[in-house]
Amino acid sequence: MSPAGQVDERATITAVIDRLAELAPDSPAVQFPVCRMGYGELAESSLLAARRLAAAGVRAGDRVAILLGELDGDYLSSALGAARIGAVVVPVNARYKTRELTHLARDARPSILITSGRFLPVISEGALPNGCRLLVRDEAADFLEGTDRVSVDQVRALERRVGADDPVRIVYTSGTTANPRGCLHTHRALLAQGEAVAERLELTADDRFWTPLPMFHVAGWSTMLAAQARGACFNHVGLFDAGVAIDQISTQRCTVLFPGFETIWMAVLEHPRFATSDLSCARLLINVGVPQRMRVMQERLPGVPQVSNTGSTEACGFLAIGVPSDPLDARSSTAGRELAGMEVRIVDPETGEDVPDGDAGEMLFRGEWRLREYFGDPRGTADSIDAHGWFHSGDLLRRDEQGRLVYLSRIKDMLKVGGENVASAEIEDHLLTHPAVHMVHVVAAPDARYGEVPVAFVQLRAGVEVTEQELIDFCIDRIATFKVPRYVRRVQEWPMSGTKVKKVVLRERIAEELARSGIEEAPRLQSSAARTSR
Repeated sequence: MSPAGQVDERATITAVIDRLAELAPDSPAVQFPVCRMGYGELAESSLLAARRLAAAGVRAGDRVAILLGELDGDYLSSALGAARIGAVVVPVNARYKTRELTHLARDARPSILITSGRFLPVISEGALPNGCRLLVRDEAADFLEGTDRVSVDQVRALERRVGADDPVRIVYTSGTTANPRGCLHTHRALLAQGEAVAERLELTADDRFWTPLPMFHVAGWSTMLAAQARGACFNHVGLFDAGVAIDQISTQRCTVLFPGFETIWMAVLEHPRFATSDLSCARLLINVGVPQRMRVMQERLPGVPQVSNTGSTEACGFLAIGVPSDPLDARSSTAGRELAGMEVRIVDPETGEDVPDGDAGEMLFRGEWRLREYFGDPRGTADSIDAHGWFHSGDLLRRDEQGRLVYLSRIKDMLKVGGENVASAEIEDHLLTHPAVHMVHVVAAPDARYGEVPVAFVQLRAGVEVTEQELIDFCIDRIATFKVPRYVRRVQEWPMSGTKVKKVVLRERIAEELARSGIEEAPRLQSSAARTSR
């Protein structure tokens, strides 16, 4: 990176690692619960992987897909090795089934898929395109021995042809509403975001930046790249386990924690060993949740400022992050301001005109790490990125008076109840104040009278009971009538896409239930007082 924070024309993500390997080879670069790699070792192992990939026939521009169950040193070395020779890394969601893997493989058209034996049942005949070589990590002896055909000097020659604006990664969106789409990012984009995140979080070489978020999503990459921007250590829990996470944070003295989602961090906070563990090493926590949940999580670890953030796969990960000096209410209810290098507009979704601060609208963004394109999808790219370079996110946000961004919901996630716009997050925030509610997600149910009405899917706290009607009563007279859920359904497990709850599945579930029961119109609301007076 240049002194001004701009990306040099020849800078690549592996060039940064090589520079750190020269300056501080023994400084920890990556640390898992049971092993670590210094910057020197990370550079050498990725160079070895590059030789193996080149020997296997991988060339610049080829896609190298990686489907492995746990993040480890081999995973990172393979990804960075591909980047060295100008190939494009395609991380594959380890939760994918055959149908999803087939879609990704046909879309990305990788030349190689690196995997392990446990995933072979998912890779059915016809799942991979013609010409894609399957390399099973625990069986591919010829791949592991391929370095006798490609030297270090040959890899270095290939590296010199790779520039900042060359593609390096395709990450597929979570696909909560449709088939996932591949977001293509360049070396420049990844480096620029890493620098901006490191600046916002005030990272130094002494920090230990921890996350459990997978590398088949952008969040794991964002954490690693921000750490490398300052020569800090990237700490990862591998396959997430709340107890292992607590032990790792404590023993490895992690300083900046990025659990990212309440489904993950609440598991840590509610673990039996949390109360007796020494987490005094932590100085900052980055999380996401509705304001009520953010306040609850902050209360459980009061000595560590918690900030929120917003972003997307199309934004290469982070787009905005709060700062610890903001007051508690702002840190709990806003995502902070956009990072240096990115521009954000909030516009009326119908007119495209900017809306005043305080009004809700669609978030548009552009800048150094906006996706270059949806890979292989020129129509989808043109539909999402306008002639002025603004990406139309489909996210509903507003700005507060201090310029902080407040995430509300997906626009298509908005409910239209009898002509009234309703943000599901507002209902969720209220229901989370009920002492029996552990987690809640609100979606729309079809309704003949109102068009659609809110339905709340609720997971209760362990050992606590409450009826569905009691939760409806908890909303009546506390939020506007059109926001009150007309149905409440209890759940034990959530349909997940990566780390996100698949609301589309919840919507389909309630629609199918109502159709089977012949229910076309929700029951009229009545308070408990009105019912008992009859």
